[in-house]
Amino acid sequence: MNYILFDGTVRNQLLPFTYTRPVADIRIGLLTIREKWEMHLGSTTSTVTEEYLSEKYPMVEFQENVMINASYLPTQNLATIVKGMTEGQAIFDGDEVIAFYTKEDEEVDFDTYDCIEYTFEDIFRIEHTWDIFSKNGRAIQEDFELLTQGRTSQPIPETVHCMNRDLIFLEEGATIEIGVLNATNGPIYLGKDSEVMEGSIIRGPFGLGEHSQVKMGAKIYGPTSTGPHCKIGGEVNNSVFYGYSSKGHDGFLGNSVIGEWCNLGADTNNSNLKNNYASVKLWDYESGRFANTGLQFCGLMMGDHSKCGINTMFNTGTVVGVATNIFGSGFPRNFIPSFQWGGASGFVTHLPKKAYETARIAMARRDIELSEQEEAILNHVFEETQQYRRD
Repeated sequence: MNYILFDGTVRNQLLPFTYTRPVADIRIGLLTIREKWEMHLGSTTSTVTEEYLSEKYPMVEFQENVMINASYLPTQNLATIVKGMTEGQAIFDGDEVIAFYTKEDEEVDFDTYDCIEYTFEDIFRIEHTWDIFSKNGRAIQEDFELLTQGRTSQPIPETVHCMNRDLIFLEEGATIEIGVLNATNGPIYLGKDSEVMEGSIIRGPFGLGEHSQVKMGAKIYGPTSTGPHCKIGGEVNNSVFYGYSSKGHDGFLGNSVIGEWCNLGADTNNSNLKNNYASVKLWDYESGRFANTGLQFCGLMMGDHSKCGINTMFNTGTVVGVATNIFGSGFPRNFIPSFQWGGASGFVTHLPKKAYETARIAMARRDIELSEQEEAILNHVFEETQQYRRD
């Protein structure tokens, strides 16, 4: 069977992360949503997404296909039902379609379908940006079981103090010499060729991506996870880093999501709790206003290719768009659009030419080029987000 992941109705609620990727490629836990589905299905997938993203993320359509709403993460029950779907079937969660069978060039009319209501209580869905960190613990746990089932961890050096060693897994090439790994509250996973430098203290659930690094003396509170080629240091609590992003120095980051190719300057700090302990409001692109998250703890959402300078301070519930550069003293505003340059004293447009120069230099350090395809995506984001820039 051919499986196709589609963005669904929540794509705009997951901006700025879905400006540069389909919903399927959001990272939560140890894997992206796509990687989770492909492991459960034992099959590759393709994507239905925004037109400007479709060259990088094309749809591959066969005569017979199963379309899957990418905002739903696979569970064992859901994956089993999806794999067993036949012609004319659709799975629903209330009014929201989870998956449906379709034929090439066939018009979909759910009134003619055998509509199955998903009744299992294990439903797992991402609907808002803050779900990415608030549901990260469950995602780490389920990914850990998926990745390590029937496998044996590489040896953990005796110089490492471990608690609940059975829930600690080191992939080939992962290194740690002196530190504390506490898996009492959830598993700890160190990806292939990752490194935890000496003196670090890590409390699970925690996942470190391939070739990623925890800097010396870091204090990591779960649920926290990173993609590949990340660097994290200082104090981090309940946060998700996408690939190739760095917080290499001291400073606090909590209840936050950091996109790809981001860099947080030394002693960057974010607030994740309001002084009056009130529920945090966060910018919502779908409604065009600040939305109540219902959370007491909520920190920073930062889109791809954004950077901040030394000693940057972010207030509770701050959203930063794509390719924005922030610096200077004081707290910048709680919503900083894409392609901005400045800080608390004001912003000007971060011209694409300048943004791409920075991106090329940053990516070259990882032996990766900024492709024309990716540049075209960023150009579209620049045009689409013009409405938010006031300079």
